[in-house]
Formats: sequence, structure tokens, C-alpha cells
Amino acid sequence: MKKLSVVIPSYNEAVNLKKGVLSDVESSLQELKVDYEVIIVDDGSSDDSVDLIKKYISQNEDFKLIQNPHGGKANAVMTGMLEAKSEIVLFTDMDQATPISQVEKFLPKFERGFDIVIGSRRGRKGAPLIRKLSAWGFSVLRGIILGLPFKDTQCGFKAFNKGSVLKIIPKIKNEWGVVHFKGGAVNAGFDVEVLYLAKKYGFKIAEVEVEWKYVDTERVQIIKDAMAAVYDMFRIRWNDLAGKYQ
Repeated sequence: MKKLSVVIPSYNEAVNLKKGVLSDVESSLQELKVDYEVIIVDDGSSDDSVDLIKKYISQNEDFKLIQNPHGGKANAVMTGMLEAKSEIVLFTDMDQATPISQVEKFLPKFERGFDIVIGSRRGRKGAPLIRKLSAWGFSVLRGIILGLPFKDTQCGFKAFNKGSVLKIIPKIKNEWGVVHFKGGAVNAGFDVEVLYLAKKYGFKIAEVEVEWKYVDTERVQIIKDAMAAVYDMFRIRWNDLAGKYQ
């Protein structure tokens, strides 16, 4: 079994791909000196992302591509997580706002017995004020509605041991996969639901500070994403009360 699976969702990422982001990921993983695989899950891109990915993986056997119909980031991430064959499964964003090298901080936590390790962004330097305010508001509501104790649930850099993946992801897979508006779907409620269930099932979770840089993206739509996230928090609470997570 490989040591590390890296899952990268992709939706219209041609700009980042042309910058050589996959080469950067490969170089960083090779420096870690761990046995790894990289699973890129395309979320029905309409640009030339798929062609660029196929060209890259044709020369890199540790990389593979899964093509999904457009269903949002959460569905793409879960597809990759369930396909992963390694002891540890990390998901990260194609823009590498948190560089893949930061996983080096996570690996010792698994060796110490943690089941899940999540990245935490300190200060969110460079992010617009509206993003910082929305993150603060989201954090307050998250604590009130779901009682989650984490500083940052939304950092797109999280790792799981295989046991936690197999326990959590099948429970929520059917909740995601429908996009209700045009374009990319960030699915902010997905991270919250995963961590809510992880806490409910008693998995040991570590939160680790990671490097992060602000990357402007049209996929983040403040109002729509915020409304969807609030809806998801109430849905998660209701599902739990209704016994759907047993």
C-alpha cells in the first residue's frame, strides 16, 4: 500500500495547469521521499483542462485522472478519496494556495495516532476584507449551530487515514453532486459536514497551522456560497437529529 494519496479536484484549471502546477506538486512530493499517488478529479471542465492533464499524466505514472460530470468540488473530492489506495489521503486545491510541501507537517501527527489532520490558515494575509468578514461570520454560526471547536474548517488542505475515509465519506456521498447555479461550486458545507461526523464518530483530529496565500478565483461567490453554507449547517444538524448519521 502506498503511503500518501493526494486528491486534487479540477474545474476549468487551464490557467494553473499551464503555469506548471502539476510539476510543482510532483517535485515537492519527491522531496518528501514517500511512496505516493496523485489523483486528479476533473469536475466536468469546459476549458482544455482535461487535455492538459492527460498530456501530463501520460509521462507521469504516479498521476491519474478521473473524469466526473459537473457536480461540484465536494463530489470531485469524495470521488478521489474513495478511489485512493494509500494509508493517508490528502485533498488539496489545484491553485496550491497551501503548497503541497505543507503535508510534511501532517505526517508526524498520523504517526502519533491522529486519524485526521486539518490545515489552519493564520490571519489569511492578502484576502479581501469581505472574505475575512464572511469567514468570521461563518465561524460564529458554525459554533452556534454545530458546536465545532476548530479555528479553521474551510482550509482546502485536509488529510485522513483510510479508516476515517471509509467511515465518513459513504455517509455523505449522496448529499453532494447537484450544482444549483452556473459555474464552479465551492461546497463550503462539505468540510463542515466531514468534520462534524469525524467528531461525532470519535476520530482523533489535529489542527495544524499551514502556509497560505490568497488566490483570487471566480469560483468563490461570497453571497451564494454563504447562503449555501448556512443552509448546509442547518441540514447537517437536522440530519443528525433525524438519525441519518448513525
